[in-house]
Amino acid sequence: MTDRTGSQLALAEEALKSIFSKRLTTARADREAHGRDESFHEPALPDMVVYPQTTEEVAEIAKICHQYAVPMIPFGVGTSLEGHVAALKGGVSIDLSRMNRVLEVRREDLLCMVEPGVTRKQLNTYLRDTGLFFPVDPGADATLGGMCATGASGTTTVRYGAMRENVLALTVVTPQGDIIETGGRARKSSAGYDLTRLFVGSEGTLGMITRLTLRLYGIPEQTSAAVCAFETVADAVNAVIATIQSGLQVARIEFLDELQVKACNQYSDLTLEELPTLFLEFHGTNETVERDANRFGELAREFGARDLDWATKPEDRNRLWAARHNAYYAGLNLRPGAQGLTTDVCVPISRLATCVEETKKDITASGLIAPIVGHVGDGNFHVIVLVDPEDREALKEAEAFNERTVERALNMGGTCTGEHGVGYGKMAWLAKEHASALPMMKSIKAALDPKGIMNPGKVVDKA
Repeated sequence: MTDRTGSQLALAEEALKSIFSKRLTTARADREAHGRDESFHEPALPDMVVYPQTTEEVAEIAKICHQYAVPMIPFGVGTSLEGHVAALKGGVSIDLSRMNRVLEVRREDLLCMVEPGVTRKQLNTYLRDTGLFFPVDPGADATLGGMCATGASGTTTVRYGAMRENVLALTVVTPQGDIIETGGRARKSSAGYDLTRLFVGSEGTLGMITRLTLRLYGIPEQTSAAVCAFETVADAVNAVIATIQSGLQVARIEFLDELQVKACNQYSDLTLEELPTLFLEFHGTNETVERDANRFGELAREFGARDLDWATKPEDRNRLWAARHNAYYAGLNLRPGAQGLTTDVCVPISRLATCVEETKKDITASGLIAPIVGHVGDGNFHVIVLVDPEDREALKEAEAFNERTVERALNMGGTCTGEHGVGYGKMAWLAKEHASALPMMKSIKAALDPKGIMNPGKVVDKA
């Protein structure tokens, strides 16, 4: 990164204040709120926070920061889990939450245009009377800009895909302050390099997303959810594998180990058996939902499943999925005052049962308290290690466990992160996973951000 002096930072602040006035703050409370996410990673405060309201204002910020070589860190609502928003080298936190308009819904084309500060719940509330919905569902009510930047997925990925499959076009402000458009409204294109997918998952290191065109889907005629408990982790996960391999059109299939079920019972007032459990949901017509649900029941019983508990009423389904989305907070509630060291990995579906079982054995051997929950329909699972932040030995053991979990996934042909992203927490593992491609990634970073001012210290450093 280009060196900057205090005078350069002061000049940048003066230039930004002349444009944004009361929408720029250097108050410590605001800087602290923008220097951390929900992860265990050490926070790092920006020097100032600015609140743009248009793409053009974001471009003005970028031009000033580029002129004075001041770092820029895009910020949504701070729900990321790998230190994405920490201002590791100071600079300007650019809070995009005030850019929160749904700009257009094209019902006949099954798409919409939104600003980056729109949250997923806000969008689906807006769409409620159109018969359409946006499916990507990471749990937290994250902004769509942040979800795009981190390549988010969630409970419905097994059926509808992640953000990469559901973003058609983007407006992006470059580190130099140029405004570019990628993609279009067509469902597919063979025209040139796929810049849209380059920015999806780039974690704010290549540019700032200021407008998104997203795919929408028709609300299914019938939705049915179920809870299904198993005697062992292996039985539950093998039932998932059989379900996916059989081609059933399951919309959600989530795994909770017995400790996570206990946490959800306590936190969300459920009464589930404390056993390895699957939460499922089927979407479709009345006929297809009934058919697929019955076929799943047959498959599950082959793996020793207990009776399926069906939830067909909307209020029952909502309560079930609210409990799943609150799994992180439910886990923390198991040990008040603890910090959650959260990690995720993703493996080929054929290796999922082995990976989860070995991870469970590792947790037991290490003496850690660590519930497991996951979007197992696509091979992705999460572990929340609960540790006393003042206990250095426990933190050391938790970090060692995290390393073993990632190493295990890589050895099985998986990835160091299926959902949370790299941030600065998994840069070393990205380098190991993509050793041959890392120089090209660094070249892309250096070409697009030669001064190294876009969210520096995350994903890759420029060459």
